[in-house]
Amino acid sequence: MRMPYNAHLMMDYGAMSLATSVVLSVAAVTMRQTMIRTALTVYLVFALPHLVIHIRLLHHLTPGQRVPLLTALTAAVVIPLALLALTRRARQKS
Repeated sequence: MRMPYNAHLMMDYGAMSLATSVVLSVAAVTMRQTMIRTALTVYLVFALPHLVIHIRLLHHLTPGQRVPLLTALTAAVVIPLALLALTRRARQKS
């Protein structure tokens, strides 16, 4: 994308990703509904803006590159949304 590499930004992003993985891991291990919903929401707070940013930066990609990228990034939003909906249904049943 012809953007300058920023080591500090990459280390900060890595630390944030690691912190997010801790929250997702605790949710997966404990299987507590509140923790699962919190973890999915945390991930969505990242995934949705990430999708929007990449939609705005598609000009440098070929159509063959755009489709798999947008498919993966859209799935990264749709899957947690679907899981959140499932946790809502489970909550209403109990």
